[in-house]
Amino acid sequence: MHQFFVEASQIHDKTVIIEGSDVNHIKNVLRMKIGEELSVSNGEDGREYRCGIVRIEEERVVCELRFVKEDGVELPSRVYLFQGLPKADKMELIIQKSVELGVYEVIPVETGRSVVKLDAKKAAQKTARWQSIAEAAAKQSKRRIVPKVAAPMSFEQALSLAAAMDVKLIPYELAEGMESTKQIFSNLGEGKDIAIFIGPEGGFEEKEIARAKEYGIQPITLGKRILRTETAGFTVMAWIMYQLEK
Repeated sequence: MHQFFVEASQIHDKTVIIEGSDVNHIKNVLRMKIGEELSVSNGEDGREYRCGIVRIEEERVVCELRFVKEDGVELPSRVYLFQGLPKADKMELIIQKSVELGVYEVIPVETGRSVVKLDAKKAAQKTARWQSIAEAAAKQSKRRIVPKVAAPMSFEQALSLAAAMDVKLIPYELAEGMESTKQIFSNLGEGKDIAIFIGPEGGFEEKEIARAKEYGIQPITLGKRILRTETAGFTVMAWIMYQLEK
């Protein structure tokens, strides 16, 4: 079943109105017809609104609201992925797969070893592109929210943002103690804000790890092998999903 995101104001007691680019997608790409069923979420309350198409107009699709599902597809804790800016188009893959795995927000971070440097104009363009990828991934994976992709920020800004979160972890190739990592993940509980810092190609500088520790961010190991920046984030997200899913 196809899923779409709308504003909360477009959901009424008995009808749902779909507007914008989704109208063309419904009419000319999916070629949906009157009576066909679709799923709608407002990206905020975690609910699925199951609808049937009753009218297809030039600039909107009018649907009948049939029932509401509250099936808890979101992770019971919010995971914030602080991703060191990688090269090329890796960020697009990271966002797509992290959304599929349940991330709540992705925060691109400029670190000492980040090759990519973005000025304000490029950062705004990239952020808009990344947000559209997050929305598409949320639709595909039947998420009830669209995870936010923040504007790129400095490492120091990222540390300040993460400071108040409940669990703060930073995978580091020089960290030791897989049993300690396993214990941390096994103790993850519901209702937590979890910050995960992933370095770019080349990893974090030693001074960045030292600074992270000052903010209470704990270095962990992900095993004996060196993982690519995109693989490290997927690994952590998969472990969190395994631990928290019911």
